[in-house]
Amino acid sequence: MGMGAADAVPGVSGGTIALIVGIYQELIETIKRFGPGAFGVWRQQGLTGLVSYLNLRFLVPLVVGIGLSLVTVAHLVTWLMAHHQLPLNAFFFGLVLASAWVVMRQVGHWRWRYLLPVLMGLVVAAFLPHLLPDMSRAGDATLFVAGAIAISAMLLPGVSGSFLLLVMGLYGTVMSGIKSFDVGLIAVFGAGCLLGLFTFSRLLSWLLRHYHAITLMAIVGFILGSLPQLWPWRQIASYRMGADGQQVALAYHYLMPSEYAAITGQPSQWLLAGVLILAGIVVVMCLGERREAS
Repeated sequence: MGMGAADAVPGVSGGTIALIVGIYQELIETIKRFGPGAFGVWRQQGLTGLVSYLNLRFLVPLVVGIGLSLVTVAHLVTWLMAHHQLPLNAFFFGLVLASAWVVMRQVGHWRWRYLLPVLMGLVVAAFLPHLLPDMSRAGDATLFVAGAIAISAMLLPGVSGSFLLLVMGLYGTVMSGIKSFDVGLIAVFGAGCLLGLFTFSRLLSWLLRHYHAITLMAIVGFILGSLPQLWPWRQIASYRMGADGQQVALAYHYLMPSEYAAITGQPSQWLLAGVLILAGIVVVMCLGERREAS
């Protein structure tokens, strides 16, 4: 459910939540098993063997939790985004910042050769949104492609599929379709998501098996590169208009709390934001310690 709630927030990746709670690599390996090989296991070992091969005892509760969250908790999250965006961003800023530390602990000792993948991750996270076109006026084919792009991003900690949908002008369309159970939209978008899952998960699995430390350090770069999207005190510097009249921010001015209050005329809520940043960090630390203890 945490993954579903995070995926509803532009700037946060469900993959980050999976990484924090220690299920990320199992998730990637499980998704990768959905393919032609599953039919062979079914013919040879029957339904029981297929359930074990596809790791459904892990995947089904996870998918059910994400689905329930998208139609329940996601409503609360989107309401908070509309009415209390600054405190919400502060909490997720702390959460995502601490998750970079979690990944670095998995790698172990620092090596200078890790600097390049970190920088590459930072650059991709910073510039990927600027490379995507406005797809808001396109039809089903574009919605299908957008689903593949968004779900691939959601698998990467630090790269927000929701934010990429926002940049492509489809965030409002997709969220409204999910909330209203628009079967046609969900089917087209979901098919694109399935394609993205089955292809990108194989690439990630291969990278994690053959270049484990370098891949994790690139993920650290992705995570750090996503932090500006969650900085609580910011002002839009440039934007474009979506087809629905919504502003899609392309760049921000990042401010200190005192500057934010002076420039925008809005309260900085620095004390509440500071507490929520610390709360996000503490949540990640507690989950990390619990995972290590188990």
